[in-house]
Amino acid sequence: MDEGFKSYIYSQIMALSRSFINIWVHLVWTVKKREPLLHKSFRTQLCKHIHENARQQDIHIDTINGIEDHLHCLVSMKSTQMVSQIAKTIKGESSKWINDVNLVQGIFEWQEGYGAFSVSPTHLKKVRNYIRNQEKHHLKQNFEEEMFEIQQMIENE
Repeated sequence: MDEGFKSYIYSQIMALSRSFINIWVHLVWTVKKREPLLHKSFRTQLCKHIHENARQQDIHIDTINGIEDHLHCLVSMKSTQMVSQIAKTIKGESSKWINDVNLVQGIFEWQEGYGAFSVSPTHLKKVRNYIRNQEKHHLKQNFEEEMFEIQQMIENE
């Protein structure tokens, strides 16, 4: 967690002048038809773009990464934000950007849906590492197995 964000949280707790919200969500979304279009050659650039645009939209992305057919994102939400709007904003702007800068042949689209999983503050480090190590993780497991594993972890908490 960056120092500015830590400072913000501390100031809100100390002042208690506003509501204090500590809601973390792990978002996952896929390329339409799960096509492997997010090539390694530009995936880092895409993640940086999504992170920066989200910041400009007042969305705090803590960690973002993925592989060829999907992305994972850890988001700290504010009291005025909705998961659906965050996902719509991130996916809509990033697909437009991918098309505007011609990162793929043809028209790029994200799959319509997304996964959203609540994250306990005590599990943030584990989720960050999980997101950062997507390529390594997917050497052992496909997307369906991954989603099943995430669901099992949540159910077993």
